[in-house]
Amino acid sequence: MELKILDFMGTWCQPCKTMSPILDEVEKETGVEIRKIDVDDNEEMVIAYEIRNIPTLIFIKDNEIVDKVTGTISKEILINKINEYSK
Repeated sequence: MELKILDFMGTWCQPCKTMSPILDEVEKETGVEIRKIDVDDNEEMVIAYEIRNIPTLIFIKDNEIVDKVTGTISKEILINKINEYSK
C-alpha cells in the first residue's frame, strides 16, 4: 500500500501559499509523499485530473484516486485523511 498526495497549486495563489507550510509539516511528520504541481507549468496534468480550482489535493492509494479536496484544509483534517487512507 502506498499513499501519495498531489498538490495542485500556483505560486501566485494566496490559499496555496497558506497550505504550503502545512503540507511541508505533514509530509515530514507522516512520511507521505506530497508532490507539488504548479498548474501554470503542468497543463496536461491539470486537464487529466480535471483541476478547476486551486489548491486541490488528490489522494492516490495504490495508483487509484481515493479522494479529492479543493480549497484550504487544516493540518488536523489532512492528517485524519492520511490516517484513513493509510489503513
